[in-house]
Amino acid sequence: MAIAFADIAFTPSVLRTQEQNGSGRYAGFLSETRNGGDRLGEGERAFIEARDGFYQATSSSTGWPYVQFRGGPAGFVRVLDDQTIAYADLRGNRQYISTGNLSDNDRVSLILMDYPNARRLKIWGRAEITNMDADAFDLAPAGTPAERLVKISVKAFDWNCPQHIPRRFTSEEAGDEIAALRRENEALRAETSALRRSVLRSESPLPKSR
Repeated sequence: MAIAFADIAFTPSVLRTQEQNGSGRYAGFLSETRNGGDRLGEGERAFIEARDGFYQATSSSTGWPYVQFRGGPAGFVRVLDDQTIAYADLRGNRQYISTGNLSDNDRVSLILMDYPNARRLKIWGRAEITNMDADAFDLAPAGTPAERLVKISVKAFDWNCPQHIPRRFTSEEAGDEIAALRRENEALRAETSALRRSVLRSESPLPKSR
């Protein structure tokens, strides 16, 4: 046994490069005493189903990799069980590069990002493309112009290091942040005004006694 993603990603050339660069400790991920990383838990489910997009890599029949951003409304990616996810494939520029690549090689890699919280989930799997039949429409958000459904059998996943992930916000997320800052600013201004009134009262001269 081994940690699933390492079993896929740590090829002999990768292990050799790790050793040459002082990262030989990662070879321990391939130990028979290590396992896991191939079954999605509730944390992964919540993260995946909250995403409104992800990066997907496929390989062509000529060996060239192809990376594409797949987007949609939050919820267009679903976790069907602990080893299967699916997403509604929305109509794009109709070049069908990813779709064509998957007809030759069903291996796929995904990177799902949460920029505001600097979180990143990597997934390796095998994809199956199906038509948007009645069952598939149950998986697509209402009003989503999906052409097909892509099911991915998850072979491994890994939560990646947050280092170097820039914090970015969608307009909706930025709006929420701005609204929170405005509420905080209003509360601080009210507190400052109350303190100023309290100081003025304490500094007012006492009335002279007759």
